Amino acid sequence: MRSKPIRPARAAGDYPRPTPAELAAAADRTIPDVLAPGLAVLFVGINPGLWSAATGWHFARPGNRFWPALHRGGFTPRLLHASEQGELPTLGLGITNMAARASARADELSTEELLDGAAILTAKVARYRPRWVAVVGVTAYRIGFRRPKATFGPQPEALAGARLWVLPNPSGLNAHFTPRTLGLAFAELRAVAI
Repeated sequence: MRSKPIRPARAAGDYPRPTPAELAAAADRTIPDVLAPGLAVLFVGINPGLWSAATGWHFARPGNRFWPALHRGGFTPRLLHASEQGELPTLGLGITNMAARASARADELSTEELLDGAAILTAKVARYRPRWVAVVGVTAYRIGFRRPKATFGPQPEALAGARLWVLPNPSGLNAHFTPRTLGLAFAELRAVAI
């Protein structure tokens, strides 16, 4: 995979914030995946939040710790802003979601949506053939793949030929993990995946 230099980041305050009306209108929208064939790691969020659906950027809400964890884990040479998600394939990384529709909270998703999402994800993995699939949220993984006792880390089964790993949910609502411990969890995956 050809690599290109990553541009310097803009300050977080340089990006427009969606208005309350834009956030409300974003419910049930979908956003495009960040995908390419043969990625090293495909990260799988639970579903887009309203902020992500309003901006079109994965893990876009201020306070979501995905981008800092990705950097702390050693996947990116600097902290990327969600608007720079297009840089990920040059690093062998991609992003998709278990469920496509945006909601204010992940607990608004039905079991059926997560089961359907797991089937759709399996087809994407078969088509794009990443080496690793990292589901970012153990509860969504447990429900979608019918693995009620799954824990964090590597999983014993493969997904359409890709190795599976489960990471903690980086939402700011997940107080069980600090920015430091999230970075360490991402670093464990990087150590085996790249």
